[in-house]
Amino acid sequence: MAAVEAETGLLTLESLPTDPLLLILSFVDYRDLINCCYVSRRLSQLSTHDPLWRRHCKKYWLISEEEKARKNQCWKSLFIDTYSDVGRYIDHYAAIKKAWDDLKKYLEPRCPRMVLSLKEGAREEDLDAVEAQIGCKLPDDYRCSYRIHNGQKLVVPGLLGSMALSNHYRSEDLLDVDTAAGGFQQRQGLKYCLPLTFCIHTGLSQYIAVEAAEGRNKNEVFYQCPDQMARNPAAIDMFIIGATFTDWFTSYVNNVVSGGFPIIRDQIFRYIHDPECVATTGDITVSVSTSFLPELSSVHPPHYFFTYRIRIEMSRDALPEKACQLDSRYWRITNAKGDVEEVQGPGVVGEFPIISPGRIYEYTSCTTFSTTSGYMEGYYTFHFLYFKDKVFNVAIPRFHMACPTFRVSIARLEMGPDEYEEMEEEAEEEEEEENDDSADMDESDESDADENESDEGEGEERRRRVFDVPIRRRRCSRLF
Repeated sequence: MAAVEAETGLLTLESLPTDPLLLILSFVDYRDLINCCYVSRRLSQLSTHDPLWRRHCKKYWLISEEEKARKNQCWKSLFIDTYSDVGRYIDHYAAIKKAWDDLKKYLEPRCPRMVLSLKEGAREEDLDAVEAQIGCKLPDDYRCSYRIHNGQKLVVPGLLGSMALSNHYRSEDLLDVDTAAGGFQQRQGLKYCLPLTFCIHTGLSQYIAVEAAEGRNKNEVFYQCPDQMARNPAAIDMFIIGATFTDWFTSYVNNVVSGGFPIIRDQIFRYIHDPECVATTGDITVSVSTSFLPELSSVHPPHYFFTYRIRIEMSRDALPEKACQLDSRYWRITNAKGDVEEVQGPGVVGEFPIISPGRIYEYTSCTTFSTTSGYMEGYYTFHFLYFKDKVFNVAIPRFHMACPTFRVSIARLEMGPDEYEEMEEEAEEEEEEENDDSADMDESDESDADENESDEGEGEERRRRVFDVPIRRRRCSRLF
């Protein structure tokens, strides 16, 4: 070989030094590294160099040095063994495994019961059996996640977040694959949809579309929203939560582990806080977090339900004589059309909290919009405890609320103009009947009521609707 090189003046692979070749191979993907075994004897020998496989084990399988030491295997063996088990998910495994690891690490000291409710991973044959049962292929990233954890036990609170109002509670569990398969939908409106979550209090579920059908994209995750104005039960609108399972799950985990979703009494509450949504007046800081409630909302008719959590805090460095009590609130509410409503009333949710240095007061309330978005802002009026005649206002920062992207039911889009007009007329007639019923119930009172009392009643209704407790509406009855 050396004689040939001397005669031709060319270098061959066999004569090249080892270190530069290993450096080159360190940048090669695992597929090409395996293929090197079939190129030449020299490359075959170099491709078995164990440190080359360390990077791939960490990149694709998140295998740590501690795990390698515990298993007492070389890097190449670890890579091959893991690939033989979950190799079909190599494009998804690292992202989903990291999300699970981060979530458990964050929740273990805060919500230990929630972590204990997680089930062991499903086997490949279990997932294959579910595919045979439902007659559809499961998304690979969904399968990958369920190989790590097969959902959770049906417990409260659920892993996928909670929401609590005065007369409404939601907590979503991550379903195991067998339970999910039992809820697989073949009916019109939810055809080829598999439930991901379930709330035992409301019956609410998030679904994943395992096939493209009825205007849905394959692998999309969504909340169903029945069209309450359509007579066709297949008319189901959708609030889109994620483009894929990975997008949906990793986004949720990031919100949890970053502290974006607060943990209150061992529960994850899905409030979103904008860091800029903070206002400080003197020693008092007000911050707001918001959340959209799909189970109390509808696209048809347009009724979008939001809840917000307000935190009022006085600085620890404030003087004791700065202690004060909240007297009233003022709100300016603006919807996406620019329509403005102003509301003023005593206290907050029936309370008149006292704020002193270092103390925090939090409360939750709600509002509805007939548009997909809107914002609120205002102020609280306080008086000092030691100087009761001295009052002052504390600013509430402007906070925006917007519903997720939604998609209108294909059943509605396929309606003819005559059918649509008839449906609208029926909705108007139903609303008139509701108004007539309400008028009949109040007929005896109307004879004694004057115009001022009527105005006060309307004002109180607005205050209740926006700032105290959710009002049950007939048009949303199916969502409770």
